[in-house]
Amino acid sequence: MAPGWMQILLVAVVAILLFGGRGRISSIMGDMAKGIGAFRKGLKDEEKPASKDDLLNITPKKDETKSSS
Repeated sequence: MAPGWMQILLVAVVAILLFGGRGRISSIMGDMAKGIGAFRKGLKDEEKPASKDDLLNITPKKDETKSSS
């Protein structure tokens, strides 16, 4: 069974919207690609391991006045 002219027209319209040079969807896809690239770059920047200088010592010090019994 061959596709009808309405089906071919529908496929052509969808193809023009998706792959058209100045179509809205192609610009949206470009913006989405830029966003994904920025997201990946942000993830790579956060993966730096923390050095010992960046860590904070929060261990409480012993109270020496009570331990001298």
